[in-house]
Parts: sequence; structure tokens; C-alpha cells
Amino acid sequence: MYRGYSRSPIAVLIFSLITCGIYHLYWIYKVSQETQEYTRRTTVSPGAELLLCIFTCGIYYIYWNYKYGKVIAECQSIAGLFPEDNSILYLILSIVGLGIVNALIMQSSLNRVWEQA
Repeated sequence: MYRGYSRSPIAVLIFSLITCGIYHLYWIYKVSQETQEYTRRTTVSPGAELLLCIFTCGIYYIYWNYKYGKVIAECQSIAGLFPEDNSILYLILSIVGLGIVNALIMQSSLNRVWEQA
């Protein structure tokens, strides 16, 4: 079974801040790619999702956080973990401008999935 890359949530935060958000865009692409490969379900290509996040001035990014909250819960279920559906939390944090906090929580959840895979 496919296993994604474990990243330190603190490193995601630091690299995102140092690069003024460029690493965060790369992280969005990689999370989209890794989770789609793990679930064997492709809805929108990772590149298209990244472009939608950029060209909609962040509106799609708010939806992306909600959507991938559900996808990560599905990944946890596939890995045999208790699925934590934090999609509403991600949605609220995105709306109030704390999307980077979502990245930390999401990466931590994904790391647990990748350890089980």
C-alpha cells in the first residue's frame, strides 16, 4: 500500500513562514497527491487544486481544508485508526485566517496514518 511522506508539523510551519507561504502551497500539492494515491480516489488533480487555491484568492482553499478534513478521516479509517473528522474545525480556522494551524493538525494526523501504512 502507498505510504506518504512524514513531515514534522513544526517544520511545515517554519518553512511556510520563511518562504512567505510558498512552502505551504507545495505542502497543499503534496497532501493532495499523497492522500489521493493512498485512497486511490482522484477527484481533482493536485495541480488543479493548487491552482484553484491561488486563482480564487483563497476561497477554494477554505473549501480545500474542509474537503481534506474528510479525506484525512477516510485515510485514518483505511489505516485502521479511529477516524477523526475535523473538517468543520478546519473550515472555521480557514475562515478566520488560521489556515496554517490546519496544516499543523492535518500533518500530524497524516503522520499517524503513514506510520500505520
